[in-house]
Amino acid sequence: MNRFQKFFFSFLFITICSFTAFSQEKTPNKDQRYIYFLHNAFIEQNDLSVAHPEYGKAEYNEILASFRKDNFTVFSEIRKKNTNAYDYAEKIAKQIKKQIKKGVSPNKITVIGTSKGGYIAQYVSTFLANPDMNFVFIGCFRDIDIEEIPDINYCGNILMIYEESDVLGVDATKRKETSKLKINHFKQIELHTNLKHGFLYKAADNWIAPSKKWANGDYDVN
Repeated sequence: MNRFQKFFFSFLFITICSFTAFSQEKTPNKDQRYIYFLHNAFIEQNDLSVAHPEYGKAEYNEILASFRKDNFTVFSEIRKKNTNAYDYAEKIAKQIKKQIKKGVSPNKITVIGTSKGGYIAQYVSTFLANPDMNFVFIGCFRDIDIEEIPDINYCGNILMIYEESDVLGVDATKRKETSKLKINHFKQIELHTNLKHGFLYKAADNWIAPSKKWANGDYDVN
């Protein structure tokens, strides 16, 4: 197989995977739990084989594998470069609404986002305005967001995970206080890895384990 053929089949495989990643079952299992995983911006801009100069390789596939290992049905795809967060969130919200219309209970669906993916997840929370949905926002809030992104309103069961050494993700109490929609559960976890924003590049249990608990409806995480 020559280089062109390898490139073509690799491109075809990625395209098919991206297309099927968000496909919905015709008859979804009402007892199944679902995760929509939204990755960070670095994966948008770079191939998975490229390591971040400070944070290393983004372990996207390993993260998905960890969720799937615990029997979650995971919907995820690598977004196009420079994806508009607002527009993409609308797309995800529409897909979730269709899923709920088919009979899946909102509390069986969890949207998990890291960094830019976390901001997309916040918009999904706003658009759906469903207090029974589960959300995990990871490394994706700054105090200045209240002024710069005033149209985000949290709604649902909200878990915020941030790292003490990361200036791009801090305590989100201010957003909770300014949100005008119903929040059934709100919990925050502060990590102490000293990895700065790089903590969310890793398929690490320090944030994946509590995310799984939250997705399973266990809101007593720590």
